[in-house]
Amino acid sequence: MKTLQKKLLLLLLMLPLGLLAQNTLKGVVLDGSSKQTLPGVNVLVAGTTNGVTTDFDGNFTLTNIKKGDRIVFSYIGFKDETITYENQNTITITLQEDQKELKDVVVIGYGTVKKKDATGSVTSITSSDFNKGANVTVDNLLTGKVAGVTINSNGGSPGSVPTIRIRGGSSLLANNDPLVVLDGLPMDSRVLATLNPSDVESFTILKDASATAIYGTRASNGVIIITTKKGSKELQVDYNVQYGTGKKVNKIDVLSADQFRQVVNNLYPVGPSVPNSAFNQGVRDKMGNANTDWQEEIYRRTDYIDNNLSIKGNFLGLIPTRLTIANTYQEGIRLTDYMNRNNVSLNLSPSFFGNHLKTRMSLNYTNTNRRNAPGVEGGAIAMDPTQPVYDPTSPFDGFFEFRDGPTINDFAPIAVANPVAQLLQTNNRSENYKLFGNFEVDYKFHFLPELRWVTNLGYDRDAGNSRNFTPITARTSPIRQNALIGNNSYSDGVSTNKLIDSYLVYNKTFNDLTFDVTGGYSYQIFEGYGYTTRNQNNADDIPQSTVNDDIVYVGFFGRTNFTYKDKYLLTLSYRRDGTSRFSDSNRWGNFPAASLAWKLKEDFFKENKIISELKLRAGWGVTGQQDIGAGLFYLPQYYLGDQNSQYAFDSNYFNVAQPGGFNPNLKWEETTTYNAGVDFGIKDNRLNGSLDFFYKVSDDLFQVAPFADGSNFTNEGPQNIGSMSVKGFELNINYDVLKQENLNWNVNFNASKFERRIDEIAGGVPIFVGNIGIGTESQIMQEGFTPNSFYVFKQLYNNYGSPIEGAFADLNGDGLVNNSDRYIYKNIDPDLVLGFSTSFNYKNFDLGFNLRASFGNRILNVVKSRSSYYNQILNGELQNLPSSVLDYNFNTPGVGQILSDLFVENGSFLRMDYATFGYTFPKWLEGKASLRLFTGVQNPFIITKYSGLDPEFTGGNDQTIYPRQRQILFGANVKF
Repeated sequence: MKTLQKKLLLLLLMLPLGLLAQNTLKGVVLDGSSKQTLPGVNVLVAGTTNGVTTDFDGNFTLTNIKKGDRIVFSYIGFKDETITYENQNTITITLQEDQKELKDVVVIGYGTVKKKDATGSVTSITSSDFNKGANVTVDNLLTGKVAGVTINSNGGSPGSVPTIRIRGGSSLLANNDPLVVLDGLPMDSRVLATLNPSDVESFTILKDASATAIYGTRASNGVIIITTKKGSKELQVDYNVQYGTGKKVNKIDVLSADQFRQVVNNLYPVGPSVPNSAFNQGVRDKMGNANTDWQEEIYRRTDYIDNNLSIKGNFLGLIPTRLTIANTYQEGIRLTDYMNRNNVSLNLSPSFFGNHLKTRMSLNYTNTNRRNAPGVEGGAIAMDPTQPVYDPTSPFDGFFEFRDGPTINDFAPIAVANPVAQLLQTNNRSENYKLFGNFEVDYKFHFLPELRWVTNLGYDRDAGNSRNFTPITARTSPIRQNALIGNNSYSDGVSTNKLIDSYLVYNKTFNDLTFDVTGGYSYQIFEGYGYTTRNQNNADDIPQSTVNDDIVYVGFFGRTNFTYKDKYLLTLSYRRDGTSRFSDSNRWGNFPAASLAWKLKEDFFKENKIISELKLRAGWGVTGQQDIGAGLFYLPQYYLGDQNSQYAFDSNYFNVAQPGGFNPNLKWEETTTYNAGVDFGIKDNRLNGSLDFFYKVSDDLFQVAPFADGSNFTNEGPQNIGSMSVKGFELNINYDVLKQENLNWNVNFNASKFERRIDEIAGGVPIFVGNIGIGTESQIMQEGFTPNSFYVFKQLYNNYGSPIEGAFADLNGDGLVNNSDRYIYKNIDPDLVLGFSTSFNYKNFDLGFNLRASFGNRILNVVKSRSSYYNQILNGELQNLPSSVLDYNFNTPGVGQILSDLFVENGSFLRMDYATFGYTFPKWLEGKASLRLFTGVQNPFIITKYSGLDPEFTGGNDQTIYPRQRQILFGANVKF
């Protein structure tokens, strides 16, 4: 009995110890799709710091666990898996890919980061968010979608290179284009016009210096990272076809033929008592009998067709592959203008050794053929509307031209040329061949899976040629010794861009602290050469060959990210860059940055079911700009003189070498940026967005300024003098208004505002810019004001509110009205920029559109300011006038009147970029494919008070632009 009691007592004593027994669990983690092992998976006991990561073979050993513990398996791009431990010894876990998680991963410089862990001002746009419609170039996908990013296509030329500004730019006179990085290869913005838009998977826009400083010398104007689409593990074939027909939207109001005749008759009366009646009659006799609307004649209905075939799958069961073949044909509304582009792209992304070695090869080939139409809008506006397009007696290939005799050399020297003839007789064709891509190797060390080595090799070769032929029978052909000689010229060129990046990435978690460290090296070289015959019909022109100066960039970079308790985040980065653009003493620059974030949600709203995300961000950094357009001006150089600088030896004359100006002190422009922001999400992020405030200062700005007397071989040249500041805010809101099985409605709204100010320029002396073709400039760069502010005269008006010709305010009160009375009036920058897009899906129907608005920007209407004068109607021959001449009744275009603030107009506008409507047959061909049919309108409307063709262009001086067309679209998307 005592023995039994002792055993029971021992059992009671051991029972708590048994309950608290610590066990060991071993296992392996697999990829649910490929069934391959997954190294680097986090295995953590929930609510504790007890955790491990899987090794090279996906294996793990987790100790100190007990029955009932919840074990969480997590891996970026996969859904978390949670199990309850039941004293088992081994286990196999299968993780499934999480598409939402993959979408929440943002590509940044030399790495990725989850959106929720980003500390800088970063915006990511994926393919599901892209603009629809006729997206001929890559920038069309992004227009109006991102706060703080303005994209201007510069008119309606097919496949034109856009002008992009992020937060208004950072430089005064140097390049303000952002850096474009395509799959890790830094390129210029021209690639946006050649890359197939259907190949783009996502854009990441890096705006503040804490995000961009990792790119150092080229990051002052922001960075656009483009990631292309990859292969998949399942076979999928997509075919997209789209057709569009377009026409002009607007034209300049000019005098009709009847109005023109009336004005000419009024200005040049005839009669017995009229002085100069014979002369006036001669002017009247110059009028023809036609009624020609020249703007109608130079434009046409256009065709647009886009074919895109992509095949993706797992080649040989081992290599995720994507192949795309595409053709885009677009006609411009100018007669003869078109672009035909062919694209082929191949993307391979195999992995080896249990995903320890990941490789990616991207290869793109583009062939673009163009016939380039000359800009003839100015001629169409000024051409006499009483003259016909064709003249059977004309020696100019049957086109009407003003002439004084029967031969081509009897042309009227001062007269508007026939714009239709100029389009049809000018044969300017160009061809471009572009091959670019990269090969990346990402190796996770077997003996240390926390450490990765990444090497990226990039290559870009751009080759092109152009042929320009104009017959001798064209009035617009070149003239030599007062005779038409025609044009026959050819040019070609090749440029290459080679890159090697190599860096290490170390990622580790210690209890509540997770950090990663990136450090590496970058080398990039740009080379190029060209050749031109010049005009072979001109005996004075000789062929020329050029070899561009090599441009080399060398960089060392590093970045570390710290995350503590998944609430407090810190990012530090540094880049040291060197460039061949500057002398040895100024060749290297240092670009540090720091940013931090605090996830307030975790501290103050952890149990709140409404607030799903709330994060504060702050950042600081320094970036550089070396593309100042100064060439090798830092280097002392000698140039061979001409016939005006020769030495005579006996009867022989020899050209001498002359020293050129130089500045060995040229260096980087540097921009320091401060950024503060908040990211928020409500109700599981159905409503989410961000608000950012920024301030940036650019120092050592590039300017062409005078040198001290006797200090150089030239009076002025490029120097680093001056500073400029930009401040503003950005707001972005995304809202899933409806999110149901058969009904979804999403809206996106963004707003941005920036103010640029010149703080210092060389000697405080203003810089005049914006030449409007009369030997004078309409804009000014002056301390304390916005760059490119208008510098004009203040118009005076009569008691009826009508402008008085030639009457301007004497602003300095000296009793005279001259250049000293010009004043700064408005500028080209908008006060506010808005974007709004929406997509609506009901069952198989879909609807979407995009709106953009700009408020407060001003435009100088140069077409009106230079031509709204009665005496302009006779300039050698008769020419037409804008109909505004009837409103102003001005006679003479004095410089003051041309630069009057009367012609500075409000350029605010609201534009709808596109609207599409479609229907999807999800089980087409007995369920083997899906088919979506759609229709839409590109550029359906614009609302503006501006009287010109289009208020959306760059520069602020409207001297006519290539108008955008309006297109009706039809298309089909087939997926197998």
